[in-house]
Amino acid sequence: MSGTVEAARLAAESASVPVEVVDSRSIAMGLGFPVLAAARAAADGRSMEEVASVARALAARTQTYFYVDTLEYLRKGGRIGAAASLVGSALLIKPLLHLEGGRIVPLEKVRTATRALSRLEDLAVAAAGTGPVEVAVQHLSAQSRAEALAERLSRRLPALVRLSVVEVGAVIGVHVGPGALGITVSPSD
Repeated sequence: MSGTVEAARLAAESASVPVEVVDSRSIAMGLGFPVLAAARAAADGRSMEEVASVARALAARTQTYFYVDTLEYLRKGGRIGAAASLVGSALLIKPLLHLEGGRIVPLEKVRTATRALSRLEDLAVAAAGTGPVEVAVQHLSAQSRAEALAERLSRRLPALVRLSVVEVGAVIGVHVGPGALGITVSPSD
């Protein structure tokens, strides 16, 4: 989704130590959970190839869903056209999006924020299944809604290992705008 992985590959070619570049094909905690798993594997003394394998495997099994409060920022970022933004705003459409194969793809269109957040919660519960999981609720200027969503998820996920509420950074925030909420679900082995 950015040139970061290509820049890392170029840097790896000229590094004086062995470097393995792993493309998580994700953002925010979709990248964070595999990084943390790789760090644990490295701390356990595993080889560079094993550490990279751990990161790749977890990245492939980690799922991220998100909601944007307004279509305006997606329009400004070139993700949707002006006509779609105008129609979506007039109809109060709240898109649910998903990261799939390194791309942001539309998942569903919901008519109200309340319905969108309820559906986002249901998607996360379905993604979590019955095994142990780590979950991150991510937001931009929506702390109280993020905490309420996290509270509901903590009650609905019996095998929850860890739940974090984090605010996304400026790079992501500029594309999703204030009020955006996302959930990343990652298996915890």
